Amino acid sequence: MKRIALTLAALALALSALAQPKELHILSGNDMHAKIQNFPQLAAIADSLRAEYPSLLILSAGDNRTGDPLNDIYEIPAYPMVALMNQVGFKATTLGNHEFDSGPAGLTRLINLSTFDYICCNVIPDPSWGMHLRPYEIFDVNGMTVGIVGIVQIGTSGHPDSHPDNCVGFTFLPPEETLQKYSWLRDKCDVVILLSHIGYDGDVDLSARVPWIDLIVSGHSHTQLAGGEIHNGVLITQNVNRLQRVTHTTLTVDGGKVVSKKAENIEVQTYPKKNKIVEVMMDFFSDNPEFQRVVGTIDEPFTSYEELGILMSDAFREMTGADVGFVNYGGVRYDYLPAGPFTVSDILKLDPFGNDSVELNLTGEELRQMLLACYVADEQRFPVVSGITCELIRDKKDNSKIKNLVLYGPDGKKLNLKKNYRVVTNSYAASVSNSPRKDQGRALNYQTAQMIQDFIAKQGHLNYAGRKVITETVK
Repeated sequence: MKRIALTLAALALALSALAQPKELHILSGNDMHAKIQNFPQLAAIADSLRAEYPSLLILSAGDNRTGDPLNDIYEIPAYPMVALMNQVGFKATTLGNHEFDSGPAGLTRLINLSTFDYICCNVIPDPSWGMHLRPYEIFDVNGMTVGIVGIVQIGTSGHPDSHPDNCVGFTFLPPEETLQKYSWLRDKCDVVILLSHIGYDGDVDLSARVPWIDLIVSGHSHTQLAGGEIHNGVLITQNVNRLQRVTHTTLTVDGGKVVSKKAENIEVQTYPKKNKIVEVMMDFFSDNPEFQRVVGTIDEPFTSYEELGILMSDAFREMTGADVGFVNYGGVRYDYLPAGPFTVSDILKLDPFGNDSVELNLTGEELRQMLLACYVADEQRFPVVSGITCELIRDKKDNSKIKNLVLYGPDGKKLNLKKNYRVVTNSYAASVSNSPRKDQGRALNYQTAQMIQDFIAKQGHLNYAGRKVITETVK
């Protein structure tokens, strides 16, 4: 009898332990865009959380790749991100539109090299690729059943926002309509998570029709949320792009359902610790012989910041089809480059910041005001432009002041200040140029260094000797 009593007591204790609320801890990122420089800090954040919560689930809402030449021009394009995500311990990602940037062959190769799952229900690859893409996955996490499903945005062209050639070999389905077919996960799982790459506004709208989802790890729009937001009972998390921040989410599960939710942001770049192994890996990927590859030939030496800035601005304009390109003067990192080969290393030294390109639709007057604001923000150094020329009229009494700025179009006539122009600059210049304008711009997810490389390769030979786009007069 005593043995039976002890057995019953042990069973009751075990059942009591099972009945206790449990916590699911999630570390999530979105739109990392190959910011491999921040991975030593990200790994340290994961280490710290994992030490406290051994069953930590690390997830991504897509667009892991495209944005840094260190990653994008690697021998296997985007492999550095895959290797680093493997090391950090990611469990799953959905597809972002930029996962398609190397086409089905490149994506298949990356998936095969990944130790984490790719989950997306509204993309069906041609079976001939042998692509291990899952519509959903169910994980056992510390005794909790966690169902994860993923979706990616579909543009008006019928495929995600990548080059159409990259999307051949896939069937794309409507995100919400396809997602609803997996509502049965609610009955099977304690927790249901959606990895979504359709953007913040789309996820807020979607939340009203997916009460069966507990958490949306959101991406695509680069929307910075303060931790997370509850919409229609669904917690939504998202951060700005390029791994500036990640989110730590805690879901409390009791009786087979989520009873509380909270989320907090963690700063990545300024995190005080780094994972040494990941730091060594990042250094290894940075020491790439590819950087010595010759992209083009310099026929006459570059001899000024302005000449090199015009090259950069030409790249911004011509590689995007914009009317005007400009770079802040401080964004041009050297003023001389001899005749001869122009290497990938030269490009990365010229533009080492990992800036994204930003597109704005501006009137001529808004453009004028933005250039003046950039001048003020960049220690009174006037930006270098392409597609227009600039006349700086300085004050005779105080030569340090710009009395007026006149813009001229490619025909030599004064620019129409009321007409709209498509302008492309780097993300730094866009953020620091505090000027009145309706359009604050949107990231193109086309890193400026990569843009310059593509432009030089397209040109083949370069001669910017004596080129000027800025004149100064005193009145």
